[in-house]
Amino acid sequence: MKILVTGSAGFIGFHLVKSLLKKGFLVVGVDNLNNYYDSQLKIDRLLSKGININKLNKDSFVDSDDSNYRFYKCNLEDENKLKKIFSFEKFEAVCHLAAQAGVRYSLTNPKAYITSNIIGFQNIIDLCKDFEVGNFSFASSSSVYGANSKLPFSTTDRVDHPLSLYAATKKSNELVAHTYSHLYGIRITGLRFFTVYGPWGRPDMALFLFVNSLLKNEKINVYNNGNMTRDFTYIDDIVKGIVKVINNPAKKPEEESFYNPTMSSYKIYNIGNNNPTKLMDFIKTIENVLNKKFKINYMEIQPGDVPNTYANIDDLIKEFNYKPNTSIKTGIENFIDWYLNYYKIQLL
Repeated sequence: MKILVTGSAGFIGFHLVKSLLKKGFLVVGVDNLNNYYDSQLKIDRLLSKGININKLNKDSFVDSDDSNYRFYKCNLEDENKLKKIFSFEKFEAVCHLAAQAGVRYSLTNPKAYITSNIIGFQNIIDLCKDFEVGNFSFASSSSVYGANSKLPFSTTDRVDHPLSLYAATKKSNELVAHTYSHLYGIRITGLRFFTVYGPWGRPDMALFLFVNSLLKNEKINVYNNGNMTRDFTYIDDIVKGIVKVINNPAKKPEEESFYNPTMSSYKIYNIGNNNPTKLMDFIKTIENVLNKKFKINYMEIQPGDVPNTYANIDDLIKEFNYKPNTSIKTGIENFIDWYLNYYKIQLL
């Protein structure tokens, strides 16, 4: 199967590409390598897959050391270039992970979210329709649950009260995807990820920020005075879930002349650890692994944040016999091992 992975130089995209190549997929990656966070980290992810960085400014693709992988540098808003890629490559599946990430950044840079998450998403799904790509999966987010207070969060819950523009764009993606599945019979699966962490993670996320500050003996900001829980989900567990969905997309309805939700070719899954961790326990685990104590600046909850997340993954278990199982301790240890190696830090 030839598959397009958008956001392939991103945290989740990088790990997904690696997994798909091991399983024998033909993979094409697309990423714009923007500077939302240190672009060197994205470049190093590409370098680790043998991409020749010196060729990235050309219009043609860049082959990697792996003959089953090639990469295009491309903005999602560039509809003409994307169309050329779809026309040339003839994908059998698309996994759309590219997006402007981050809840707090959306408060100060809202247009970046409209451009990437709305216009970019529309371009990709339109091209899937035009080129008859029948297997489309995309990244949504636990953020869509917004102000919901019933735990655990279930895909059957209404998600009408997003608390950030980021969450609103992800909900918009889900609505558009549902419509396209109904109208055009595309097999579409949305994946609501819950607080993904692990090696090669994003520098704007809690684990990266905390470890960086602890090693520098700097204070960390802990919001809502530490009264938060998160369903932290290790990157390998996320990728395993994505691959299962790619291999088993939502089934086409038996009758397409009318709409029946039980027969839809559209499906949403939560992918979370199904075991929320108190933020202060998460912090304590980092301290134990590094044998250092944090200096903490306790703060009020930030606009756009939610106090708790907790994934109901009954459908994931029922339909794929799959449940993420990496412990917080193991996940944090793996991240710290990577961090120390990547930044060439020797602990005293």
